[in-house]
Amino acid sequence: MAQSTFSGPVKSDNGFIAPTYTVATAPAVGAAGTIIYVSNGLAGAPCLAVSDGTDWISPAGTAIASS
Repeated sequence: MAQSTFSGPVKSDNGFIAPTYTVATAPAVGAAGTIIYVSNGLAGAPCLAVSDGTDWISPAGTAIASS
C-alpha cells in the first residue's frame, strides 16, 4: 500500500479506507499514529487500532486482543 505525507488538513469527499485485519493477521507495528481496522480487536468486537510505535492500541487503551 502506498503512503503519503501531508503537511496540512486532508479532506476526502468519499471517505477514507483503513486496511482490514484480524488480531492474528495484523501487520507488525508501524510508525506511531498508523491506523488499521481490526475486525475482532476489542475482545472480539471490531475496532480501529492505532500504533503507539510498540503495540496496536484499541479504543479501550489496551493492546488489541481477540478475547
